[in-house]
Amino acid sequence: MQSQDPAEITRQLIELRIEHRDLDAAIQRLSIDNASDELQLKRLKKRKLRLKDMIAYLENQLIPDQPA
Repeated sequence: MQSQDPAEITRQLIELRIEHRDLDAAIQRLSIDNASDELQLKRLKKRKLRLKDMIAYLENQLIPDQPA
């Protein structure tokens, strides 16, 4: 991913955090339901982890480089 405008990165972060929160709620609902699909639950958890990684990457993009 190339260098982007901090406002664009912030917008993406907001969207990813919302999706991450929504996935967390969906995972909790499915975990409670004994008849839930385990494969779907695993896929949602994997997606949530990918989102977490993407959020961390974008947060690092907002940190200015400091000279050594």
